Amino acid sequence: MSVAKLLGAVSIFATMASAAVPALAQDAAAVDASAAAPQESAGGIADIIVTATRRDTDLQTTPIAVSVVDSSLIEQSSPRNIGDLSVFVPNFSAATITGFNAASFSIRGVGQNTIIVYFEPPVAVLVDDFVVPSVQTQLLDTFDVAQVEVLRGPQGTLFGKNTTGGAVTVRTQRPELGKLGVKGQIVAGRYGTYEARGAVNVPIGDTLAFRGVIGMQKSDGYYRNGACYGPVVAFAPSKFAGRQGCGDGRALGGTDVWNARVKLLWEPTSGIDALLQYEHLRDRSDSIPTVNETPNSPAFLFDTLNVGAATGAGSDPLDNAGITNRQDNLIKMGNGQRINVDGVYLNVNIDVGPGTFTSVSGWRKQKSRLPNTYTGQAPVAADGEVLSLFDANRSDDRRTWQQEVRFASDLGGSFDFVTGAFHQNDRTSFCVSQLLGFLDLASGGLPFGPWNQNPYILCNAQKARSTAVFLEGTLKITPTLTLTGGGRYTWERKTWFGRQQVFQQQLNGGFDPTLRVNNTIDANVFDFPAGVIQVKARANEPTWRASLGWQATDDVFAYATYSRGFKGGGFNDQIGGFHPFVNADGSDDNAAFAAAASATAPEKADSYEVGVKTSALNNRLRFNLTGFYVDYSNLQKQIVVPITVGGQQNQVTRFFNAASANVKGIEMEATLIPVDNFTLRGVLGYQKGKYNEYVTPIPAGYDLSSAPLDRLPKWQWTIDASYEVPMGSHKLLFNGNVNYTARNLFTQSITSPDENTYLNARTLVNASITLAEAEDKYYVRAVGRNLTDERYRTASQVVGGLWSNSQYGLPRYYGLELGVSFGGIR
Repeated sequence: MSVAKLLGAVSIFATMASAAVPALAQDAAAVDASAAAPQESAGGIADIIVTATRRDTDLQTTPIAVSVVDSSLIEQSSPRNIGDLSVFVPNFSAATITGFNAASFSIRGVGQNTIIVYFEPPVAVLVDDFVVPSVQTQLLDTFDVAQVEVLRGPQGTLFGKNTTGGAVTVRTQRPELGKLGVKGQIVAGRYGTYEARGAVNVPIGDTLAFRGVIGMQKSDGYYRNGACYGPVVAFAPSKFAGRQGCGDGRALGGTDVWNARVKLLWEPTSGIDALLQYEHLRDRSDSIPTVNETPNSPAFLFDTLNVGAATGAGSDPLDNAGITNRQDNLIKMGNGQRINVDGVYLNVNIDVGPGTFTSVSGWRKQKSRLPNTYTGQAPVAADGEVLSLFDANRSDDRRTWQQEVRFASDLGGSFDFVTGAFHQNDRTSFCVSQLLGFLDLASGGLPFGPWNQNPYILCNAQKARSTAVFLEGTLKITPTLTLTGGGRYTWERKTWFGRQQVFQQQLNGGFDPTLRVNNTIDANVFDFPAGVIQVKARANEPTWRASLGWQATDDVFAYATYSRGFKGGGFNDQIGGFHPFVNADGSDDNAAFAAAASATAPEKADSYEVGVKTSALNNRLRFNLTGFYVDYSNLQKQIVVPITVGGQQNQVTRFFNAASANVKGIEMEATLIPVDNFTLRGVLGYQKGKYNEYVTPIPAGYDLSSAPLDRLPKWQWTIDASYEVPMGSHKLLFNGNVNYTARNLFTQSITSPDENTYLNARTLVNASITLAEAEDKYYVRAVGRNLTDERYRTASQVVGGLWSNSQYGLPRYYGLELGVSFGGIR
């Protein structure tokens, strides 16, 4: 797409917008530069300030496709986490990763569907400018959040780390000088839900302020342990042959999370501020349940063994989850998941007159232990032993250090710029211990015992660093026309350490029947170095952005943007599974292992975007429209490759740069205040994509170019309404919304398109009623989610040739919230 076409599209969009609001049209040459920011009128829509350009700008004059959810909308919609806010953003899809309470965010056709720890997501999440590296902890609590901005499309300059899809930037509430105040919230709801959150703001003299935030979430879970199985078929002698039954029906999937943030703000002068934060998270929730949905097909081994989905087609999937709850052999599932996060962050701003220097420093440690029954089935023998068809405990320890420095100029003329440097150092150690009991049924036990009692361990690690410099400048060509351009250059260096999968008795090389590792799976590659190899990867990538903005009238702003983004290559934490790389004499073939373990090449995105941002009806109507076209190359795709284990077909996950694709679409956002105290919001996203090329190297020549793109719902829309009724010293607020997301592919089977798994289309209805004191000193709120009790998948996967399983979203929920706020803190 040429620059001329972009400019032509801008002109068309601007003409359409001007035609829609003819009363606002005026001679653009007469528009004063100060008119760029819309002025709030009585009863009108308040101005929204965003930081999408690393400086404070008005949303309506920022030449980027950015959506904003502020604290008032967060409070009214009462989300469980930032994923629930996706309904207010066009073409932003939020799901989870199968088997985990981890974020699977997708924007404009790219997202992450896998928990692989070395694959950094193409939709970055930043909290107070710190990049959260792990999808496992990106579903953040929204209490005490000031604003969430979602930048759609590749951010090639200012947010350049792996943002081929976009960026979600979260701003938490800052301490406030001179204010002593508290606020709190208590929630009780269905499924044994209890939540409590609180914040306190304490001034310390004239220049210091402290803010402490703490939260607790507990629930029983909405799944039931009711999965049925059998009579089990076994091709080898097994105590489980012929067994059949169902789970005990108890609740599964309960939550138990504590989180806190401690903040200290120092403002010695009007031009200097420093914010020091400590983050604390302890997640002790149940292991995430899944529902076995293996088709009745001989193509699936689990159906042949009669341990696939054995429930009726009309039954409630939430009643058919299954879990083994194994405590032995390193699984520790009865303890649930264990996630610990500790982080220290320092943000400093220094105003030097011609501009502001900003420093963002952060150190974050994450430790995760994530046991799961991936199959959603748990056959039991006559003696009470549980069969782990495929149980695993994923363990990772991660330490991330980040430093960014930047300078945002304020020269007072026609040109300003932002420049800086970024560095991130990340070290991750990973192990997974697996019990593959299905192989006892399919091919018989091992020479030293059954698969069901012998952990099969895969461990690897990565040391990675990313460094970048960036510069972006904005030139005001005329009072109404601005040109923005800039670039970023990134250097990435990664070293991967790995060994092929071994039984725990083989960790020291050879076979030691007495060898045992402790219950936290600390069989890392550094303490047990036998068979460990090293693989290095590097990438030097330039990215850029150019944007033209035109203030056509006081209330119509049009822009055109071209940007290039990239997502760094990644290693696969599953490579080496089932020990497939061996020589003819049975020794390790480390050369073949290293070749297979090599990182993917960087993924790139070229995005073309045009849009208009308009205001009308004395600022009671705001309407923003965006059209985009994104060309993706070297897409990093997940492919399930069949292999043979013990004479039976199995599979291993491989990643390749196997595809190129394009996605195009439109995005609309509207806010209308037809009368005082009544607000209507509308969001519409349409996107359509196709592969230009998708031919797999393994199996060689397998063409998937006619397949749909995953995580690309064609349509998404939301209608939200809020109405406030003044009642003297109190007020009554009604809020409700309906949101729709179309069916979209989640995982792709290489065997047959009929085995692909999809997130089904769903329409969700949510509502709340709030009785509050007029100045919000206290409130009581009744909340209802998914009021039509729809069943919809939030994650789904096919494990090629073996089984298929899914996770489901929250069913009908109702709850009561009580809140207080004293001292006027936000």
